[in-house]
Amino acid sequence: QVQLVESGGGLVQPGGSLRLSCAASGFTFSSYWMYWVRQAPGKGLEWLSNIKTDGGHANYADSVKGRFISSRDNAKNTLYLQINSLKAEDTALYYCVRELYWGAGDYWGQGTQVVVSS
Repeated sequence: QVQLVESGGGLVQPGGSLRLSCAASGFTFSSYWMYWVRQAPGKGLEWLSNIKTDGGHANYADSVKGRFISSRDNAKNTLYLQINSLKAEDTALYYCVRELYWGAGDYWGQGTQVVVSS
């Protein structure tokens, strides 16, 4: 069965960096675009970034462009999200999603929590 397992979240100080990972299994990872979304406390889902099947192209929300970098290693069936210059407003639960079409996915991970605080 399809599984997506995020990791790499934690407590980090403002200005710090994190790299989130999403380990995929149960499907041909290299055949799917993947994307990241997050949900901050008390807020709705926010689409962050998606990445092409071969990792050769990624799109970003304006709110994170320049600070977030999506990548993937198809040999390891793993998706990554590098988050730099973390801000308090980046505090959220981060999910990876298998994309069906832009902004819509069919399988989600359980999420990894990021807390940005001094």
